[in-house]
Amino acid sequence: MTALANPLATRRRLLWSLVGTVGLGSTGNIAAVTVGTIAAQELSGSTALSGFPGASVVLGSAAGSWLLSNLMVRHGRRAGLAAGYGLGVMGALLAVIAVSARSLPLLFVGTTLIGFGSSSNQLSRYAAADMYPSARRASAIATVVWGATAGAIIGPNLVAPAGDLALSLGLPAVAGAYMIPAFFVGLAAILCTALLRPDPYALSHEAMYPDPEPYEGDPTDAGADGLAARPGADRMRDLLRRPTVLTALIVLVVGQVSMTIVMTMTPLHITEHGGGLGAVGFVISAHTFGMFALAPLSGRLTDRFGSQAVIFAGLTTLAISGLLAAAAPADGGAVLLLALFLLGYGWNLGFVAGSNLLASDLERAERTRLQGVTDTIIWSSAAVASLASGLIVTLVSYTGLGLLPALLVMTPAWLLVRRRRASVAALAETPSVGRA
Repeated sequence: MTALANPLATRRRLLWSLVGTVGLGSTGNIAAVTVGTIAAQELSGSTALSGFPGASVVLGSAAGSWLLSNLMVRHGRRAGLAAGYGLGVMGALLAVIAVSARSLPLLFVGTTLIGFGSSSNQLSRYAAADMYPSARRASAIATVVWGATAGAIIGPNLVAPAGDLALSLGLPAVAGAYMIPAFFVGLAAILCTALLRPDPYALSHEAMYPDPEPYEGDPTDAGADGLAARPGADRMRDLLRRPTVLTALIVLVVGQVSMTIVMTMTPLHITEHGGGLGAVGFVISAHTFGMFALAPLSGRLTDRFGSQAVIFAGLTTLAISGLLAAAAPADGGAVLLLALFLLGYGWNLGFVAGSNLLASDLERAERTRLQGVTDTIIWSSAAVASLASGLIVTLVSYTGLGLLPALLVMTPAWLLVRRRRASVAALAETPSVGRA
């Protein structure tokens, strides 16, 4: 009996394998990000470059999203994910060497490669989406996103014992934090290679049902638009201009930028106003809980009510969180705690529902490339937002920073309203076409 003789059981096994790899990968990646500013400050002797390791991880994620997606088109999801995790391990080992040799440039190279491991974590949600029909696709995406909960909780708490281990080996304490991804991301690479068999592509609709599937997408989205004959670069531009794709891209970018600018500066805001590290940890824990732990709920809501409704809910939640952060006392009290929790969950709602839009109505190779390009744009935007957040606080204060999400969400909200009106008009004219 082959694995595909029981596709339901195979899907479940592969889905939980992806959850396991994401849990391991996020444990290592989050631990590395936790000490990035500390490592850069120790090596440079200044706070001016302290934000660059975190930014280089995000830039590595952006580059990895594009490169690994192209690798997946040729060699499958498993090969791309394993390659990203393998490069992440190399980056972690380089970071250990960099900290020990006190080489800041080598640290930036290492943290950039760590970002490739983060790319594999992020692209895993699309591997899950490949395996499921549209009615359950969002729940599959959300289950994989939920896998990062373990890393968000465990990763930062391993930094101190890993530092003690590094000292016992004659290495700087901060080197221990980079030993964590070397181990955990390495396990993710092994688990991915061993357990993602058959490749998730083998359970995609195209693989299991070779006959073309009737187009059931948004009638305003020109799913059967005759553009397939256009060259690759032109075709990608055409895809990025499709209403569904453009909406998903803007939602994902706005969500990531809104979350990044507020989250990046909140710990410094708390400590500068007399709050302790305990308050910082409590607030950030609430934030990461909102980001990952409730992802299955986001998936169920998306499957039940559709991507557009859940995106609206996410945008509204992001706006409320920003207003609360702007109005909250700076000492990490209950209002700021609630604001950062809602910031994380607003991001999660948009992330799951927006990713679900990108998993629909395209041929496999085009879908994979588009997802890679989109993630590249998302993480590039996040890197810029991370670097700009300090400047924004300097110019307009943390209160002004908190107001930005409420302003940023206006564009995707307007696009969704416009798209919904266009869909209603198109359905009225062509009642035989199914809804997205």
